[in-house]
Amino acid sequence: MINVSFWRDWGVLDLYVLFGFRERRFPGVNGRPRLPFPIDEDAAIFESGAEEWHTDFAIRWVQSIGELELGLSYFSGTSREPRFQIQAALDPLGLPTGLTLIPVYDQINQTGIDAQYFIGDWAWKLEAITRSGQLDRYQAVTFGFEKTFVGIFGTRSDLGIVTEYLFDDRDATATVIGEDDIAFGFRYSLNNPSDTAALLVSLFDLDSQEYLTTLEASSRLGANWKIIVEASIFSNGRKRSDGFPGFLEALSDPETELDFFQDEDFLKIELIRYL
Repeated sequence: MINVSFWRDWGVLDLYVLFGFRERRFPGVNGRPRLPFPIDEDAAIFESGAEEWHTDFAIRWVQSIGELELGLSYFSGTSREPRFQIQAALDPLGLPTGLTLIPVYDQINQTGIDAQYFIGDWAWKLEAITRSGQLDRYQAVTFGFEKTFVGIFGTRSDLGIVTEYLFDDRDATATVIGEDDIAFGFRYSLNNPSDTAALLVSLFDLDSQEYLTTLEASSRLGANWKIIVEASIFSNGRKRSDGFPGFLEALSDPETELDFFQDEDFLKIELIRYL
């Protein structure tokens, strides 16, 4: 990658030239969370003949105007977020017995805006994009706020309340969780020498009534160790059958997002030692 930055009174302008990228890796049979269908990364399809070595371009401008931080961006090149092409496995009679997902990397053009506005202990945030090239043009937006209570209960700890709305006009065809969802959570920081902090968030789908709860926490342990805890719980969805029958069940209920993840709850504890 080549990055050239210009710092001026009118803001910071970054120009990027990206000479290829690393394909996305997906969880295997023992990974979490994962879909109940195998993903054949070796059969990935690229719109560009250069495949992962296509030269991409990006530009980003950012400026602070009083309490407002505003950014504009544009990207042209290979999508880092693949969509999936379904490939059916057939028995000797030609009947489908299973599914394999093939990643498809399209050439896209994406324009985005992001903004933060600070009012005392309030931070209002907005991120929005419009993208073409990945089937039909679509728009997605996330906006919300974080309110921070400083020194709660007479201690040095801070508590932040996070609320966001997520929208993606691809609806049920979106490749992400959060096409018409509300997120609500808490960010807690002890502000201690161990830099102990935690973020607890629940994402609620307004259409299917499903929700996802995630936890991220970390703390240093002494001078050389750090512990990181991550957890996800998928709730209020129907458990689908495995393989092709489950896919047909999902097609009959396009509003669902999390049915295939009902057995994908996980807890990850990571210990890091610094030498």
